[in-house]
Amino acid sequence: MTKTDPRQALAQLGLHGVLSRFDEVRDEPWLDWLIEAEEQERHRRSLERRIRSGKLGRFKPMSDFDWAWPTRIDRGQVEALLRLDFLAEGANPILIGPNGIGKSMIARNVAYQALLAGHTVRFVTAGAMLGDLAAQDGASALRRHIARYTRPRLLIIDEIGYLTYSSRYADLLFEVITRRYDDGHKPILITTNRIFSEWNEVFLSASCVVTLVDRLVHRSEVLTIEGKSYRLKEAEDTAQQRARARTKGKTAGR
Repeated sequence: MTKTDPRQALAQLGLHGVLSRFDEVRDEPWLDWLIEAEEQERHRRSLERRIRSGKLGRFKPMSDFDWAWPTRIDRGQVEALLRLDFLAEGANPILIGPNGIGKSMIARNVAYQALLAGHTVRFVTAGAMLGDLAAQDGASALRRHIARYTRPRLLIIDEIGYLTYSSRYADLLFEVITRRYDDGHKPILITTNRIFSEWNEVFLSASCVVTLVDRLVHRSEVLTIEGKSYRLKEAEDTAQQRARARTKGKTAGR
């Protein structure tokens, strides 16, 4: 049984033919089934569109995350992120840690949970976003492209600190952050391998870095992860497995 009024549900689903004959079909046993099936299909298509728009790419689920690998991680803090508590608070989660420790994996899983909850999301690396914006020549084109990153309910900027940028790129990042800040504190989740005091080394000669960081940390939730690269561990494990397989093959061939 649908929880909404059948007439209202039929109108929202665009089933105007059935709605026009509502008095004839209101007691039919298939009516609630039809409404529920249409609602589920609309939800499925909406989720697919938002996932495509979100640009998540392929990622591992959090069930594959090795909590014992990092030397420092607050699991409760990560699980709170996955519950999307920060969205209601308008907070900016900042994941700080070395390369390969799982920051992007966590960020993508947060994005996916937000999509499942019905929110719009955009996942993008810092390099891709800033390169996209810097490539726009006219003011009109720049406004349209900035809207890609200011419109979604949640913006995730991955890998700030892996490259260095000129002041032009810092100004563009500042524009995105400021517009989201002014638009009801729309949350931005950031992953970075640099603490904030080092961001002047990322955005060289940029006068807006202090203000940019101030806007981010005003309503932020910092999650620090420490440890060695898990990707390096996986690569080493794979190399060892291949070496053992080669040795076993040679032994079997004798």
